[in-house]
Amino acid sequence: QVQLVESGGGLVQTGGSLRLSCTASGRTGSVYTMGWFRQTPGKERKFVASITFGGGDTNYAESVRGRFAISRDNSKNTVDLQMNSLKPEDTGVYYCAATIPPIDGPYTVAPAYEYWGRGTQVTVSS
Repeated sequence: QVQLVESGGGLVQTGGSLRLSCTASGRTGSVYTMGWFRQTPGKERKFVASITFGGGDTNYAESVRGRFAISRDNSKNTVDLQMNSLKPEDTGVYYCAATIPPIDGPYTVAPAYEYWGRGTQVTVSS
């Protein structure tokens, strides 16, 4: 079993920054690609960013490219999402996700991911 726990969400003004963190526990050797998705009430969960196990291949949604940066530290079993220049449209619950071996690539679709955290709320006020 793998558990993912997100942290770092909060309320910020437009143009502000937040850094989200996700910590994996349990059978962490089974965690390969890690990614971030976000969702607002009544809306579909959308891809935000992903990073492969070695960190050499990342992918971003067009709406966040240039503003967000994903990184990971396998020694700590963590993946972070640095969010800058935040906009009201970035508001939502942010979920951390992970694939299982041997699946490892810059995936953008939810079905590629096996494990999910419970989410952390990000609210950007206008």
